[in-house]
Amino acid sequence: MTTTQQTQEYIREHPDVKRCLKKGLINYSALSRHIAAELGIEKQTSMEAILIACRRMKEQLKEEAGYEKAVKELLAESELEVRNKIVVYIFEKNIDYEKLETVQKVARNEHNIFYLLEGSDNYTLITHDKYSQEIEKQFKLKIMRANKNVALINYKTPKDVEGTCGFVAYITSLFTEHGVNIIEILSCWTDNIFVIEAKDVPKVMGFLRF
Repeated sequence: MTTTQQTQEYIREHPDVKRCLKKGLINYSALSRHIAAELGIEKQTSMEAILIACRRMKEQLKEEAGYEKAVKELLAESELEVRNKIVVYIFEKNIDYEKLETVQKVARNEHNIFYLLEGSDNYTLITHDKYSQEIEKQFKLKIMRANKNVALINYKTPKDVEGTCGFVAYITSLFTEHGVNIIEILSCWTDNIFVIEAKDVPKVMGFLRF
């Protein structure tokens, strides 16, 4: 891998550096010295190559800055919905699916949350914790993991979201920057759903307001 490629990879793997570079808030010489030290290539020729790569990277990021503007405009038109008392179950793949459908019918009749995702070797269920007792009774030996006392954040966007480049990347970067772990994430067209720990809801409500 060339010095230029190493530099670009380093910047992309460090969102804080990338964001400051994009906004022109970084001293190129200081950044080059830092990257050189991190990569263990502090020769003069490497330093010069890193400096040039950083400047070129800044030009490349201008296009991403345009994407970010479009994402923010979309977010300004979006609605934020929060649901508490959520539970997430991960089941073995060989469960009795008919029993799970019975719980699903109850949830639908009560207009409650019931998201079932099929993975390669498991099922992930996101639903209201009022169904926990029945679920654990029916599938006790098939539950691989259970996350309780979590909340669901549904960011409802306009239909333009499917054509807006960088939307998911921008949103998830906000969670990372504010130290909020995303337990589960899924998308249903204009519904962009994040499951997080209940204690993080106030923090999320703050940084997802546009």
